[in-house]
Amino acid sequence: MGALRQTRSVETKHKLSNTLRNWLPILHSSLSDLPEAMAPFVEANPVVEVKNGYEEDFEKKIPKKIISGAVSNSRTEQIEALTIQSRSLFEILDEQLGAPLFPTPISQEIAHFIVENLDENGYYEGDTDGFCQEHSIDEDAFEKVRLRFAYVEPVGIAAKNLSESFLFQLENAEISDKAYPLAVQIIQNLQDIHSFAKEPCFSEAMKVISSFKNPPNIEYQEESAQIVPDLMIYFNDDNEIEVKLNDAYYPTINIEKNYGVEHDFIKDKIKEAKSLVDALDMRKATLYKVGLMIVEYQYEFFCGGAIMPLTLKTLADEFGHNPSTISRAIANKYIACERGILAMKDFFTTAIDDDVSNAAIKEYLVTLVKEESRTKPLSDMKLLEKIEAKFKVKMVRRTIAKYRKQLNIAGSSERKKLYLSSFSS
Repeated sequence: MGALRQTRSVETKHKLSNTLRNWLPILHSSLSDLPEAMAPFVEANPVVEVKNGYEEDFEKKIPKKIISGAVSNSRTEQIEALTIQSRSLFEILDEQLGAPLFPTPISQEIAHFIVENLDENGYYEGDTDGFCQEHSIDEDAFEKVRLRFAYVEPVGIAAKNLSESFLFQLENAEISDKAYPLAVQIIQNLQDIHSFAKEPCFSEAMKVISSFKNPPNIEYQEESAQIVPDLMIYFNDDNEIEVKLNDAYYPTINIEKNYGVEHDFIKDKIKEAKSLVDALDMRKATLYKVGLMIVEYQYEFFCGGAIMPLTLKTLADEFGHNPSTISRAIANKYIACERGILAMKDFFTTAIDDDVSNAAIKEYLVTLVKEESRTKPLSDMKLLEKIEAKFKVKMVRRTIAKYRKQLNIAGSSERKKLYLSSFSS
């Protein structure tokens, strides 16, 4: 009896192991990349037939509440509003996040975090302080790893701004030893390039700099493909919020059980096929649960409010997984709602205090700058005072400066110059 129980236990573990092995690439891929992620399992299995969910009519799969909520003039534009650019850049980066550049577990954790926090231009905009506190490392250690992205393709990616991106690219450029120091000076003073015009090697330095990519992910911005979000979140006709899996876009797996041949090979392939079905079901269940949690914590957002504080650790604790595992699970996953298409990671923000997220602070900061006087722009100290007054929180000026830089907002003196030039033009 004991031997039988042990045999069953081994069989159960083997089945779970197969399912998890299939589940990880299927979970980590975007919905549009699912067929590609499943291809290795399917090609090696003669009893499996897969039908791509994209072969069916796109429009019939979208809840009318979301379509009607889209701000568009035509039906075609409404459908296109639910499509986003292909993120094949992340696949290319993911292949490079190992040795020799990132040989240790913590360096790989940092590298994955950086990739998952790139903005639409390929610049890093993550919450470094929050990551360092969560992983008990100092910011210098984090920065040492981030700076290794100077040797990652596409070169310039994961820099904090244009100048740093150019410095990354300069490290990989063909330039003479004489022109290199001048190129560094020019890059560090991009707003004052003309002042270096009489320097020796200026022509060589500028020829090299003019070949750099701006923004660093420009090649991937030009590649676009229609993909659809994993989840739809909307209020139904009874004014109740619904979380709906984009089920119809999942590939359908058909298993040919009556193969006509009794053979252990066929039996094993049928088991593998069932494991693939289980993996697909696990993906659906996992992302659906993520959707329910997002609704629970971010209900106010779907009613028109701001995104509230929600950390990956909160979600990880619910699932019993490491935050980095959850982070990779929600990477390249999107939610369609009446406020548009949003990346799942956008719903996870660091708290300034128990009631205020950094996303809400940044949103208000943008509003303040939009409404400021063109003749007397708000300094960081003035912005700090207004933010503290509105949200009843205590912050420091350098945090405001950091948020401003992340939002690509110039300092008050630079903004004043821009305003004056726009008046005179």
